[in-house]
Amino acid sequence: MLYNLVVSEKFDVKGTINDEHVMNRRNFVVKSSAGAALMASSPSYSFSIGKYAERLKVGFIGLGARGTGQLGLILNRSDIVVTALCDIDQERLLQAVDMVTTAGMKKPATFGNGPEDYQNLLLSDDVDAVIISTPWIWHTPMAIDAMEAGKAVGLEVAGAFDIQECWDLVNTYERTRTPFMIIENVSYRRDVMAVLNMVRNKVFGEIVHMQGGYQHDLRAVKFNNGSQLYGGGVEFGAKGYSEARWRTNHSVYRNGDLYPSHGLGPIANYINNNRGNRFVYLTSTASKARGLHEYIVEHPQGGEDHPNAEVEFKLGDVVTTVIKCAMGETLMITHDTNLPRPYSLGFRVQGTDGLWMDINNSIYIEGEGEPHEWQPDTAYMQRYDHPLWKKHESESVGAGHGGMDFFVLHAFVEALKHNEPMPMDVYDCVSWAAVTCMSEQSIANGSSPVMFPDFTRGKWMKREPIFGLDDRY
Repeated sequence: MLYNLVVSEKFDVKGTINDEHVMNRRNFVVKSSAGAALMASSPSYSFSIGKYAERLKVGFIGLGARGTGQLGLILNRSDIVVTALCDIDQERLLQAVDMVTTAGMKKPATFGNGPEDYQNLLLSDDVDAVIISTPWIWHTPMAIDAMEAGKAVGLEVAGAFDIQECWDLVNTYERTRTPFMIIENVSYRRDVMAVLNMVRNKVFGEIVHMQGGYQHDLRAVKFNNGSQLYGGGVEFGAKGYSEARWRTNHSVYRNGDLYPSHGLGPIANYINNNRGNRFVYLTSTASKARGLHEYIVEHPQGGEDHPNAEVEFKLGDVVTTVIKCAMGETLMITHDTNLPRPYSLGFRVQGTDGLWMDINNSIYIEGEGEPHEWQPDTAYMQRYDHPLWKKHESESVGAGHGGMDFFVLHAFVEALKHNEPMPMDVYDCVSWAAVTCMSEQSIANGSSPVMFPDFTRGKWMKREPIFGLDDRY
């Protein structure tokens, strides 16, 4: 994610970056004459069956580590041609062009003339869909502009800055009907999908409580002086490299669950969120903030006298959020990125007949095995292995994050080609992303409850589950 916009490095009271290129968030749809042209040219875009009978033409906006990883996977597909690339970092843009031409495709059009040049990409008739992998603050305005231009959107995950931007996404989608999918890859992790099968087969009985989280030591990512990719140094902002140029500032100015969907997305699918169930309210609590300061003062390139040792980080080292669901379940998610720890998403799925936990790859089902003793989950994972993994395992070999990156992009492409609903749509996106700004509000008000808007406007009561129902996507 290296759409490297780092100019002022300031945040306002809402946690958004103040920058000459970043406009009022509630008016970002009409940001320039180019943005106005996008809307004028596509007031109501409609997709039709057979539109992509040949090869889907895809553009990429954002070509950092995440964007180039996704590009590499897309280039392996015979049903896609990459026609356009956009990033303001010229080095990354040229590297991506080389990836495309090396794969045997025609040199794509490039857009790197400032932060708004992505809008010119969206005006191209040679683009059917875009993959957006930019810093978080750009996700919503870019996705909205893409939908206005009639370009199907595959959007990387991020938390919302405020509830209004969630409604802006929903309203734009409902008006344009442009296909939109949130690229939440963890929902396609092999064990996560096997447990989805277990949940649907009532292995755990009735679901009562679930947990997940983003528990990942990112200190070396948040402080990086460019000496080596994703490691080293205690610099961020203008002196940082890659994600450290923009991501660390969120820890300086914001206190909430900044990255909720990896832990929340999979378990939201388990309880059919937005499809027969919904999130009702949440409460969030943040610990004290110590980890990033300790990293700076104890690092060989830092110390007590380093300027960044004076930075006061707002983000609590561990943020815990509990969500109450309409059907009575509770979900607990954890954000933990600033302390030393092994990586874990900490999944726990618990029902009236037993539970599964990924931290120890263990399962307990009442009446099976010894009472009160964990069993390895291996046999269950094999028995309930999802049809998608059985069908496409060989194609996913070498794909990022243990293969799940293949599956999430495959789902986006196949749903688009067949003119079918996206398995993780705009309502999923905003209900997960809203946790960020809502958790900030809860923490700021003494862990008070914050109510979720019903982004479906009541449709959740009649919408049927579609995620992972068969071996298609």
